[in-house]
Amino acid sequence: MSEKMTNRKIAALETKRKLLETAKIIIREKGLVNTSIEEITKACGVSNGTFYTYFKRKEDVVFAISSDMFREIYEKAQSCEGPFMDRLAFYMVNFSGHIERDGLKLCQEWVRNTVDPDLVENPYDKEKLGMDNDSMKGMIKKGVERGELKEDTPIDALAAALTDVLYGEMLCWDMAGGAYSFEERTKTFCTMFLPAMMKPYLNPVPNKKGENDDA
Repeated sequence: MSEKMTNRKIAALETKRKLLETAKIIIREKGLVNTSIEEITKACGVSNGTFYTYFKRKEDVVFAISSDMFREIYEKAQSCEGPFMDRLAFYMVNFSGHIERDGLKLCQEWVRNTVDPDLVENPYDKEKLGMDNDSMKGMIKKGVERGELKEDTPIDALAAALTDVLYGEMLCWDMAGGAYSFEERTKTFCTMFLPAMMKPYLNPVPNKKGENDDA
């Protein structure tokens, strides 16, 4: 009985994955407004009812497409062996790169469907900003725990500021119609401005002689 349930769960996960992958391809090309649920299900070879088993509406697909990947980016950043600044830059650059690779249309649809919280039906979409802010808090908190950042580092304020940078860059990239690389813009920020922003909170790094170098 348990084996049957396991096989059923595996099949369900595969069906959901197929729906998401198919929806991503179609929405990238046509945009969400011009994509119908019937078009997605037909391309997957399943019924419309199957779609509603996993999603209430087609807008819910946009968030679901990326949620697992953002979690993976965060976990990879936290597990990096390098110093705090490398881990933070890794997170921010890969966050931007993932959005850019998913395509401008997909990003524009997500912004369109979440910019007014009162109109957001999917609770996960409504909480996305908070989730990303929590991830940034997690990055900074880990730096404090490892002794790379000072104990009095303003975790909440820094996390909010850095999340604002990412969301501001994303919105500008949207409004520019993808005229430049979102990922490269974030790399520039991390190279030119992030070190100065974080310097007051970085602990000195011990050199090979056991002395402290200025951060």
